[in-house]
Amino acid sequence: MKITKEFTKLEKSAVKLTVTISKDDVAANYQEIINKYAKNIQMPGFRKGHVPVAVLERKYGTALKADVTTDLIDKALNEIFENETESRPLPYAQPAIDKLPEIDIAKDLTFTVTYDVFPKVSVTDFKGITVKEPQVTIGEKELNEELKSIQERNAVVIDKKDDEKIEKDNVVTINYSEIDEDGKEVDGSKRQDFVFTVGSGQDIYKIDDDIIGMRKNETKQITKKYSKDDSDKDLAGKTKKISVTVTAIKIRNLPKLDDDLAQDVSEKYKTLDDLKNDIMKNMEHAKEKRVAEIKSNDLLSQLVERNPFDIPATMLKAELDSRWDMMAKQFQTTPEQLDKMIVASGQKKEDMLKEWTGDSEKMLKSRIIVESLLHDRNISVTPEEIDAEYVKIAEGSSMSVEDVKKHYADPHAKEYLIDDAKEQKLYKQLFSEVKIAKGDKVAFADLFKK
Repeated sequence: MKITKEFTKLEKSAVKLTVTISKDDVAANYQEIINKYAKNIQMPGFRKGHVPVAVLERKYGTALKADVTTDLIDKALNEIFENETESRPLPYAQPAIDKLPEIDIAKDLTFTVTYDVFPKVSVTDFKGITVKEPQVTIGEKELNEELKSIQERNAVVIDKKDDEKIEKDNVVTINYSEIDEDGKEVDGSKRQDFVFTVGSGQDIYKIDDDIIGMRKNETKQITKKYSKDDSDKDLAGKTKKISVTVTAIKIRNLPKLDDDLAQDVSEKYKTLDDLKNDIMKNMEHAKEKRVAEIKSNDLLSQLVERNPFDIPATMLKAELDSRWDMMAKQFQTTPEQLDKMIVASGQKKEDMLKEWTGDSEKMLKSRIIVESLLHDRNISVTPEEIDAEYVKIAEGSSMSVEDVKKHYADPHAKEYLIDDAKEQKLYKQLFSEVKIAKGDKVAFADLFKK
């Protein structure tokens, strides 16, 4: 087809595309459609395939022209977007036609569509950027904390005697409910068979210290006053009365830190020192990975601030919809059912999506900047570099290089690895162009807290 096209940039990475199709193509397409009608249509008084064109035009003229118009628009857009790179619509941005044109087979056909495209960002200025690198030390303290966790995971839990009292670090099972001023149970506050470790602070009302000394089958009413600056907004500045019944008290018998424990953890460990060495290696690997992530996020945050641009509406909507679907999966339900659950809880989906918008926009802008830099710098990786990644992954895990390769034999997994390798190569370049300064000292455990 003979087509002329004109792109006009709009706000928020939207584009208006004006297309003109030559009158010769309009006439040819019209004739093609009407011939197809004539061959297949059945009308009273005429044999199939022998209906005169004039009769068809008189009876179905409007429908014929509508079909021709739609067919021409589809063919023109497909031809344009097949060869277009910069102004191609986003996958979730369906081009919207401003107004369906009226076709005249003796004239050119002109129509206009609008749609969102991938934002164009040019990131070139890195002067004055300083990225802070957290200072993390891994020593005996961190090693001992990990060893204690391993002891706890391999501990044998046994029941305490009925006359024995709750102590710190005991594993208790309780039934509880909130009590109002009249001594009645507050609707929706009752919980049966709640299990937690005393001293962990993992109970809603923070009653660890209040149940110490209680025995099995004992019931106690606890009155708690919470400070105005309590981290739990639902408790801050309030006084709560809670009825608690203890139904079970258990203790953990921790295994000794010896070669036997190391062998129980994994067959690859022969001695406790083997286990300790592997723990240190894994912690160092986790530290390096997390520090690199923090540095990358710091750099991207600064680049987002320095290079302001708008996110296409359809891109933001797709991201928010994806987050909503993910939340539904976490609740093991459908997005539609999640809508009803949110309404039943007194909240609004619109308010939640609005609350997510800021973080979603920042995340999308960061991704767009990365994609733009990868494209502009023509970042690629070689098969040898991917082989090096296999070795690196194996060293940071308990897998062999061959097992790692088998894992990434899946095309999607391999593609993810290649994309990640490209990004790491990009960050290596970028960090050489900005200033890296020492950040605050951070404990290893705190490094992984958001």
